[in-house]
Amino acid sequence: MRKTRTLTRRAVLAAVAVTAAFTLAACGNDDGGSDSSSGSGTSSGTSSTAAGGHNEQDVSFAQGMIPHHRQALEMAKLAAGRASSAEVEDLASRIEKAQDPEIKTMSGWLTSWGEDVPTASDSTAGSMPGMDHSGSSGSSGMPGMMDGSDMAELEKASGAEFDSMFLTMMVEHHEGAVDMAEVEKDKGEYGPATSMAEDIVTAQTAEIAEMNKLLGKSGTSSTSSTS
Repeated sequence: MRKTRTLTRRAVLAAVAVTAAFTLAACGNDDGGSDSSSGSGTSSGTSSTAAGGHNEQDVSFAQGMIPHHRQALEMAKLAAGRASSAEVEDLASRIEKAQDPEIKTMSGWLTSWGEDVPTASDSTAGSMPGMDHSGSSGSSGMPGMMDGSDMAELEKASGAEFDSMFLTMMVEHHEGAVDMAEVEKDKGEYGPATSMAEDIVTAQTAEIAEMNKLLGKSGTSSTSSTS
């Protein structure tokens, strides 16, 4: 009787051991499987974010805003030897400091996406692909862009005339950039691009208000600032 119980107990223990071994093996396979799948999932997620985390609007935004910013820089650089107002010179300097790094950033995006980076000539050449939605009031397909004659007139001007012309043109230019950035905010997919668009709207809307204020008192400031 005792012998039968001993054999029965051994059989049960053996069965438990076998079951435990299978369970551990199964858990090991599950863990390994989840690790490999999560690893591949992470890598594929990363690659999809890097390669496919943007849409056509993001490309259009970068390809349009680069020449738009470049023209603003051209206008700002003219202020150093022509403006009579310290406020205008300061504004022009701030525009350069803000927009030059953004050009570099957007150029990097386009390069990483395998898209064309606009050349320097595109800042006066007119519209870029994908910018037809902008509803531009100027001669190009991008809102706020100056044409060659506008730039030539600004280059010839100096003193109070330059200040007034620069501010008037830059207000229009900024308004165009804000319009383009608003479209990116609404339709863009790439986080850094929509974030930049948000910054452009905030910064340039404030500068528009500043420039309109300067234009409003340009009659008095121009006479007092000739030094």
